Amino acid sequence: MKQLLTLIAVLSCFMQLSAQEGRFLKEIFDKVKVTQNVVYGQNATVITLPVTGGATKIPLIMDVYEPEDDSAKERPLVLIFHTGNFLPVPQNGQINGTYRDSSIVEYARRLAKMGYVAASCTYRQGWNPLAQTQPERALGLIQAAYRSVQDARTAVRYFKRSYVEFGNQFGVDTSRIVLWGEGTGGYTTLATSSLSEYRKIVETQNGPGKFLLDINGDGVPETPMVVPQVHGDVEGKAVGIGIAAFGFPRGDTLNYPNHVNYNSDFQMQINLGGALADVSWIDAKTPPSITFQSPRDFFAPYTDAVLIVPTTRDPIVQVQGGLTISRRINELGINKVFVDANINDVFTTRAKAASQEAGHDYLEGLFPVVSPLNRFGLDEGSPWQWWDKDRWDAIPHPSGGTFHSQGLFTNADMSPQRARAYIDTIMGYFAPRAFAALDLAALISSTETLAKQDFELTIMPNPASEEVVIRSEVNQPIEAIELFDMSGRLVQSFYNVNNHYFFLRKNNLPDGIYVAKLRFKEGIVARKIVFRE
Repeated sequence: MKQLLTLIAVLSCFMQLSAQEGRFLKEIFDKVKVTQNVVYGQNATVITLPVTGGATKIPLIMDVYEPEDDSAKERPLVLIFHTGNFLPVPQNGQINGTYRDSSIVEYARRLAKMGYVAASCTYRQGWNPLAQTQPERALGLIQAAYRSVQDARTAVRYFKRSYVEFGNQFGVDTSRIVLWGEGTGGYTTLATSSLSEYRKIVETQNGPGKFLLDINGDGVPETPMVVPQVHGDVEGKAVGIGIAAFGFPRGDTLNYPNHVNYNSDFQMQINLGGALADVSWIDAKTPPSITFQSPRDFFAPYTDAVLIVPTTRDPIVQVQGGLTISRRINELGINKVFVDANINDVFTTRAKAASQEAGHDYLEGLFPVVSPLNRFGLDEGSPWQWWDKDRWDAIPHPSGGTFHSQGLFTNADMSPQRARAYIDTIMGYFAPRAFAALDLAALISSTETLAKQDFELTIMPNPASEEVVIRSEVNQPIEAIELFDMSGRLVQSFYNVNNHYFFLRKNNLPDGIYVAKLRFKEGIVARKIVFRE
């Protein structure tokens, strides 16, 4: 009986280790647990202003996706923000625009199956795209974007508070957080990653003063479109009280603080088809970023142009898109961690080819989504989206036809199969870069036996130019070593090591970041190794 129990324990241990192979790089879990309508904060929405005459306090909610039957106690977190032009469906004239859009759910489920925790978040909506003048439209949009930045940071703080005060009920590693935005959500995540100080709003450079109003009519804009005392601070930690301006009643609360004792820091940003209000906001504090965007996207400029919103097709304000953003990010060395990882997989090859087709050099972290114009002669900026044809073909669109027929103009061959093929590429390009930027090698689980020990492993020098020395500090010799590159490919392996020391040479490997998996009698440990000249 004792031998049988030992055999079962060994088999269980083997199954656990096997399950971790490829964690964070591919889908290793079959099932996903979803907790719906989690309230991560409460704040004031202005969308009710025409009806109630003031802002209304509403819950900020999210759906949380986790891998089922996962033994890991802490997992990296991805906060996902949907598209929608800061207006609800169908008032935004679009099919998409909720935290349960088909593409949003697909990202979340895939991330959970890879070992992440993913949260699809709502955020406050409301502005007037029908305003008569361009400055009025710019005013409404920047205020809406500002509120979404506050909400994104509130979501980050919710999980940090949960870790300390609520027993970390979702099993999140709060030092490894990613913001992921699609469309309007991309505007949110880009702004959240770069708008670190309020002064940046009034000191824009592209173009100068674009978020200032000319209140006194002298031809020189002087009044900021966002005021911290009215709208709250950038993080959403301070109360905002309305004054007799901006169309809000005096004394109305426009921002309620949430989770103020925690910081809003996160470590990575993903943008699908969004743009940035001003590229000058990007600085050394901006985290590593990835952008997927069509170079001909009509609604989000690829370079530097005036934003056109889908609702009215009116010009709003000058913004910068994927190419301009990525050039700035790479100039500042923000994406150097991707460069150092030396990722050479099929998705990187495709990104390089797409960059050439788009007419520019490849920039790490930028994947141009290049495709021919569709049968209507239009570019398709979001081919990763799809919807229920029967449902939306029954709803008349204000511009004529149905929501389905209007949606086909910019997604002519819409289908789940087509969208998921694009999402395959998105996830494939994202995975190794997130692995490097978040140092996910340190999270790959070891067995319970090893985890309980005061385990130390010395790797030196690291980084190294030619060779590292690996030394086990516990009473177990190293049995085997496997070295993987950032695409998850096994590049070196050493079995029957049976020693406390091992000299790992670079040999002919290119410079880059690698993950060494060291196998011991009672478990496995993963460590990052960097080779560079």
